[in-house]
Amino acid sequence: MSDTASAPQPLIPVPRGPVPKAPLRQRKMVELKIDGKSVSVPEGSTILDAARKLGIDTPTLCFLESLAPVNVCRVCVVELEGSRTLVPACSRKVEPGMSVQTDSERVRLSRRIVLEFLASSVNVSTAPAFPEYLKRYDAHPERFGLSAATVAQPVKVDNDLYVRDYSKCILCYKCVEACGVEAQNTFAIAVAGRGFSAHISTEYDVPLPDSACVYCGNCIGVCPTGALMFKSEYDMRQAGTWDESRQTHTDTICPYCGVGCNLTLDAQDGKIVRVMSPVGNAVTHGSLCIKGRFGYQFVEIQPAQKEK
Repeated sequence: MSDTASAPQPLIPVPRGPVPKAPLRQRKMVELKIDGKSVSVPEGSTILDAARKLGIDTPTLCFLESLAPVNVCRVCVVELEGSRTLVPACSRKVEPGMSVQTDSERVRLSRRIVLEFLASSVNVSTAPAFPEYLKRYDAHPERFGLSAATVAQPVKVDNDLYVRDYSKCILCYKCVEACGVEAQNTFAIAVAGRGFSAHISTEYDVPLPDSACVYCGNCIGVCPTGALMFKSEYDMRQAGTWDESRQTHTDTICPYCGVGCNLTLDAQDGKIVRVMSPVGNAVTHGSLCIKGRFGYQFVEIQPAQKEK
């Protein structure tokens, strides 16, 4: 038989062979002790991962599972045997034979002082985790002054979607990370200045509508203090009508496209007041676009209005 006759015909599809599969690589397990309890976690895990596996609640502010650790808030520090200084649990990788203390007096003192410094220099009134943290570590920020005036400044209200109140900013860098290579790749904001002058800013400090911002709102989703806030929430707080005890939280799917982003709709008195996205969403890991984050008003349009 000639080579031409045995060659595959272009109009007849060649059956596909089995798709090769990458061999499963078993991750080596690392054993260590945390607060006197033994625990085994996969190689590459952090001390925070190991502590959570044991059910140890370690405070965090600048850490988020979907972002690379930046090690700036220092409230997750733990005492590692053999280490001269306390180490950040969110980024320190586990090693065999480690012995870690997460609630020693040295750790508690460090966390207490960090929380007092933060709460005495910025407004933490809308930071959900702070009241519990201050109580847990018996922190008294008022001993450094009665008002948080270190970074006091006017609220930036320059668009209809969200506001920026940097008097509440603890410089955790999460918004910068979410706007940059970790998620959005927009690079609309960055850390400007150095030392005490360091602050979050748009390029040349231009108003948000003149910046590269695409209004995805991912910075709002990761902010731990309320420095970045929905305009709807800000207006309700100003009017004194914001009441989380009356709010319901409904998980659903974004209706705008086929990506399938998960949404959590926060509603009060029958109206949607905020849209968030769970970090554990396997599709987008908490990220949304402008329509998914802010385009919910159509739900509240009455039939008569739709006809018009």
